[in-house]
Amino acid sequence: MFDRRTVLAGGAALAAAAPLSAASKRQRNVASPSFPQGFLWGASTAPHQIEGNNTASDLWYLEHQQPTVFREPSGDAANSLLLWERDLDLAKSIGLNTYRFGVEWARIEPVKGQFSEAMLGHYRRVIEGCRARGLAPVVTYNHFSAPLWFSAQGGWINPESAELFARYCTRVTQAMGAQMHSAITLNEPNLMILLRQALPKAVWDIEKLTLDTAAKRLGVAKMVCGNVAAYDDLPALQLGQLAAHKAGRAAIKAVRGDLPVGVSLAMMDDQAVGRNSIRDRMREELYGPWLELAKADDFIGVQNYERALWGDKGRLPAPEGSVRNWSGGEVWPASLGGAVRYAHAMTGRPVLVSEHGVGTDDDAVRAAFIPPALAGLKQAIDDGVPVIGYCHWSLIDNFEWVFGYKPKFGLASYDPVTFERTAKPSAAVLGAIAKANALV
Repeated sequence: MFDRRTVLAGGAALAAAAPLSAASKRQRNVASPSFPQGFLWGASTAPHQIEGNNTASDLWYLEHQQPTVFREPSGDAANSLLLWERDLDLAKSIGLNTYRFGVEWARIEPVKGQFSEAMLGHYRRVIEGCRARGLAPVVTYNHFSAPLWFSAQGGWINPESAELFARYCTRVTQAMGAQMHSAITLNEPNLMILLRQALPKAVWDIEKLTLDTAAKRLGVAKMVCGNVAAYDDLPALQLGQLAAHKAGRAAIKAVRGDLPVGVSLAMMDDQAVGRNSIRDRMREELYGPWLELAKADDFIGVQNYERALWGDKGRLPAPEGSVRNWSGGEVWPASLGGAVRYAHAMTGRPVLVSEHGVGTDDDAVRAAFIPPALAGLKQAIDDGVPVIGYCHWSLIDNFEWVFGYKPKFGLASYDPVTFERTAKPSAAVLGAIAKANALV
């Protein structure tokens, strides 16, 4: 088992409670505490992780295999398919002006070529609900999960995958694109490349076994998913997703040319340590093709949870005495500013922080983590990096993929029986900054 955000030998982002480093001290010397006018302050969710009972999806099927890489099935999740208005009300009550969420391809096209007008209407109402509450809707078209039929025919490595994704993007944009604030085609399509060197062979073996078991039950030759994959499929998976982003972007623009479109990438704050550090080589491997493609986008989505210290042979362990997240990874707030700076430097694109957070059962760690991370982001803005917004992961605790419900990333918790949402103290910390549009 592994947690996609913390297994990368690190953790989520820099030590909120640790003594200030030199970089942290520099971050306090910002030109002004105020963020740019119109700055997006939001929280993020993903459909499969909060909606519940996504029965037509590939991941639902994989969750129910024996054996499976998943710790537990997603089940009802937060029941957000029915209770989405509670989520919007929560975001508004926190003081946010933006909600990043995803539309679920498996619900919209549960059978190949069969599009659900009911589900297209549902997500259109979510967007309308955002607008009615003064929340800018940032919409992700694919957040890992896909229709079972899509992955059962080879998923992103199938030669027609880009065309199928573009067709889906067209239908979604026709149905609800007019009221979107901005669109993200794919969520963290480089994640599996990041995990390639980090996961032990045993994890790749169980992922392959899960997929092989599912394929056998389905009577198909091969099953490939966006965030569960066989090690040998990773190069082809990335090529397929690169093509899909390009095709999806064109399809969205063909319907609404003025809609800002980008892709969100999992990005660490990569730091070189000592002589002959392999950092630059690793940056090219982990992000290079995506940053090149993103040069044609309207913005680049950055999803940052940690830093990576690179020596001459590989990634180094976190320093002794670091504040730790739920799985033992380092908590390092300054990583956000570093990742944002690099993304802009390599693409020339404005940056949307589409995810950033820390997994912990101790909300005091999260509450202490947010202000210094945002101070680092503000310093990057003051230094000339065009950052258009910040979306915290996540609005509510949710289903964290293979690790199930154990990791807690939410600004709010929820009762798994009544589904009542309860904001945590960290929500008030972020909300105060968002309402003031300034460091407070």
